[in-house]
This record gives sequence, structure tokens and C-alpha cells, in this order.
Amino acid sequence: MATIKIKQVRSKIGCPKKQKATLEALGLKKINAVVELEDTPSVLGMVNAVKQLVVVIK
Repeated sequence: MATIKIKQVRSKIGCPKKQKATLEALGLKKINAVVELEDTPSVLGMVNAVKQLVVVIK
């Protein structure tokens, strides 16, 4: 499958616990961190849940 790169661009301070847990599940721990993950529906759903904190780099 294809892969996507996800970059955290905003801080998780002040976000709900669920969004913080989603960032951890994606592997993002710091601002400007970039991870490369498989382009699956579950990953896209997690990205959609924290879309205000991350940017998808194709």
C-alpha cells in the first residue's frame, strides 16, 4: 500500500485526552515530528480526529 507522511505542527497542550492519545498512537510526540505510516482507513481516521494539530505530506 501507499504511505503518507504526517507532521505535527501544533502543540497538544490544552487538547482533550482523547486527542493526546491519538497523537501518541500515531507516533507523534513533539512539534515538527514527522512519521511515515501506511495509508489505511484507521490511520486516516486518526489523522482526521486531530486534523487541527497535524499536516499530511504526500
